[in-house]
Amino acid sequence: MANPKARVETADREAAEWHERLGARSVTTETIRAFFDWRASPANADAYRRVEMIWTESRKLSGQPEIAEALTDAMSRRLRKTPEDRTSRPLMGLVAISATAALVIGGWTWWQARSTFATGVGEQWVVQLADGSSVRLDTDSRLKVRFSDGQRLVDLERGQAMFTVAHDARRPFVVTAGDARVTAVGTVFDVQRQGAGVSVTLVNGAVDVTRASAADKPLRLAAGQEARVTAAGTVRRPVDVPTAISWTEGRIVFRDTPMREAVAEVNRYLTDKIVLEAPRLSTVPVNGVFKTGDRDAFVSAASGAFGLEASAGPGGSIRLSERGK
Repeated sequence: MANPKARVETADREAAEWHERLGARSVTTETIRAFFDWRASPANADAYRRVEMIWTESRKLSGQPEIAEALTDAMSRRLRKTPEDRTSRPLMGLVAISATAALVIGGWTWWQARSTFATGVGEQWVVQLADGSSVRLDTDSRLKVRFSDGQRLVDLERGQAMFTVAHDARRPFVVTAGDARVTAVGTVFDVQRQGAGVSVTLVNGAVDVTRASAADKPLRLAAGQEARVTAAGTVRRPVDVPTAISWTEGRIVFRDTPMREAVAEVNRYLTDKIVLEAPRLSTVPVNGVFKTGDRDAFVSAASGAFGLEASAGPGGSIRLSERGK
């Protein structure tokens, strides 16, 4: 019979490895799907919840002296172990240190109390929710989570997020974003707030999209479709999914995107913005692939392709204007 302790240690090690992979700036959809295959095992799901719960909350506590002292002590004790104790499992340090932090901090019900998650400009963050679902937050995004016995409710207050929902037929997973309301059971979908409108892109599974302010019939999306929700109603259309979710891999893909929209999309990842001062070119189509946050690459490409001149603007911004204007 397999040793239960060994099984737990293996799950903890693998959970720490997955946590590191999912925390990278660029995570492919194939990696996310492989993660959910691994997490289908209840033991693996429990191990990942432990790692993510402690790691997430320890970020908030990193500035507290007693926590820093405890983590330093935990690390020093691990470094004092014999070489045999330290072979080939560097990621186990995350589990050991996090467990020590949990013991020091005591009986705080961290995970149940945590309800708000946010990223800064240029940041992305994968959050593991208490039900086993995960959310990948894009740049400058914020959401609130409220779970009950009958419903899993997430409010996307700003920005963009990719949701990979754990199946639970008894508790629908509902995302609200402005006037949009998206209901899923177990699926993968992307939600982005864009001014007064909301876009919902379905990667796989099925979701129902409605407007909170109207008695519309729910609009059922199939994989490869996008719903655009505005005050005028909800419109469904086919969408190129890899392009729509390219941000999860740290890329922005433009395909006949109007220049003003391309600049706005690039600016979402920048603290020092690009200012387009070329009204005649605001609707010219832009095509290309750019790394998120790479302002110089976009400015260089736009300048060369459309004869724009780049110049320094106020507060670290950069102007793009027509030459001679």
